[in-house]
Amino acid sequence: MAKQKLVTVLGPTAVGKTKTSIELAKALNGEVISGDSMQIYRGMDIGTAKVTESEMEGIPHHLIDIKDPTESFSAAEFQKLATNLVHDINERGKVPIIAGGTGLYVKAVTHQYSFSEVKEDEGYRKQLEKIADEEGPVVFHARLKEIDPISYESIHPNNIRRVIRALEVYHVTGEPVSASKDSQPENSPYQLVNVGLTMDRETLYNRINQRVDLMLSEGLLNEARILYEHGVKDCQSIQAIGYKEIYRFIEGKVTYEDAVEELKQNSRRYAKRQLTWFRHQMDIDWFDMTENREEKIRKILHSVAGKLADN
Repeated sequence: MAKQKLVTVLGPTAVGKTKTSIELAKALNGEVISGDSMQIYRGMDIGTAKVTESEMEGIPHHLIDIKDPTESFSAAEFQKLATNLVHDINERGKVPIIAGGTGLYVKAVTHQYSFSEVKEDEGYRKQLEKIADEEGPVVFHARLKEIDPISYESIHPNNIRRVIRALEVYHVTGEPVSASKDSQPENSPYQLVNVGLTMDRETLYNRINQRVDLMLSEGLLNEARILYEHGVKDCQSIQAIGYKEIYRFIEGKVTYEDAVEELKQNSRRYAKRQLTWFRHQMDIDWFDMTENREEKIRKILHSVAGKLADN
């Protein structure tokens, strides 16, 4: 039985994944599945650089605006929804293209990760939330170092929700959450083509800084203020870069200038982490988009079309 087709467009923030995925979809009769963990939230458009209707150029996009910002979302939930979409798009004779920078979400689909059904301990989790609030992210994150050094290295201190979950899993099972990753499948069940976009670091960082300036000019502060005033505060969604920094300004903790600088710095650091993750975790065909972007997109189209036709 022939494998179903699946294309991914991966890379750091601001590298040009949206435009490239749309050009691929136009050429391949495809549809785009957002592989971004924050574009699922309604009302969080500017800060997540959500694709606009005009930018879509008539290409169907999926897994955007499917949750309220007060709701939680997980890689396992993304896997289920995206896997169903991949199947449906293939069944209609089209090519599914996952575009995004949330590596774990994407690989959960491309390699069909098996997420362990670890029972929860709500009482213990509430205790951890209180401790995290008292200790601060860096000190709290250090609790992982002895019990789960792999998760300690892979989870950013600011991702409090994942730190809490790792500690909770160890508390419930006695095993580190990272232990289950060793048994994950190495091969994809799909006819998979992974496209990676990269560029010169200085150029990328300049694009990130310019994107932040554009977001602010388009109304990011007002978007964040509306969320804040509607009580969207202690939620998974507000851990997103772009909102937590602006919230610090809204709450009077930093000046506007400092919040903007934090946002740019955090975005640049995130881009660096994304590149590191993709280079170590996935087999990707990389394309340097520093110059001649239109020509590079044509090369990508030719490469992907050829690989899909080979099987």
